[in-house]
Amino acid sequence: MSAVTLTPRALYEEVAELLRQRIFSRELEPGGWIDELKLAEEYGISRTPLREALKVLAAEGLVTMKVRRGAYVTEVSEKDLSDVYHLLSLLESDAASVVAGHATDAELADLERLHAELEAAATPGHVDREHFFALNERFHMRLLAIANNRWRDQMVADLRKVMKLNRHNSLLKAGRIGESLREHRAIMAAIKARDPQAAMARTQEHFRNGLEAAN
Repeated sequence: MSAVTLTPRALYEEVAELLRQRIFSRELEPGGWIDELKLAEEYGISRTPLREALKVLAAEGLVTMKVRRGAYVTEVSEKDLSDVYHLLSLLESDAASVVAGHATDAELADLERLHAELEAAATPGHVDREHFFALNERFHMRLLAIANNRWRDQMVADLRKVMKLNRHNSLLKAGRIGESLREHRAIMAAIKARDPQAAMARTQEHFRNGLEAAN
């Protein structure tokens, strides 16, 4: 039996990540047609790994495949966005409740460190929206990691990818970064107080306000 050589990462996965970042940065616009021939030429690959990459992104909801028309960057409707925020609210508020009740002192200290970075990134007059968004996501993902439910983590990761298709609209709303930061302070206060119900309520409020800002 011949030996099988495995690469560290399949080519189509690398291509999927490149396209994912181009979608998130709006280089590939929502609703826009994805020119497979042009991209294959740009990346110096055949269309086979490109099509496999597009299947991955379609499974994540970032790309929509249309019969006889090809692949398009997904456009998120108001209902799509409302549904995504609703599910994120349920999943992440439950995680916050678990963390408030069961996190170790070291885990809480880690969350506090991330929150402090978030505070620093929101300094009036020196706000970097992209940096703030990245830190915000790190905080939420760390909260989920502490809650330790891999099935929830997987669902949230996919939902957050779809949410990112609309992220700039919410960030550009006047005063939203300040509001988001205040909501994070309330979540942290509830978690530090070891109050699961308050942590759940504050997280749900955070997502309600986020949805309002995103519309």
